[in-house]
Amino acid sequence: MSGEETASKLGEIFGSEPVYRDITGLCKAATLAEIEAQGWSLNPGRYVGVAPGEEVSDEDFKEQFETLNEELASLNAQARELEQTIAANVAGILGA
Repeated sequence: MSGEETASKLGEIFGSEPVYRDITGLCKAATLAEIEAQGWSLNPGRYVGVAPGEEVSDEDFKEQFETLNEELASLNAQARELEQTIAANVAGILGA
């Protein structure tokens, strides 16, 4: 989303003269009682909720999930390579 699109979306949500209001999935003014009930956690996800969104078909979900799984496999392979590089560097330092 570009800066202009973001500004436009914020204008739609808040209007030209904004007055604070809770917006599901975006912001919420939590009370101390709510925060205490959450174990004093300030994780926003515990309070703002989930914004209503477009429904994703099973096929679209599967496609997105497969893409993410491929990305995870690639990142795991890179992590293994880095682990070997780090181990070799540490061995070189300790052996020197």
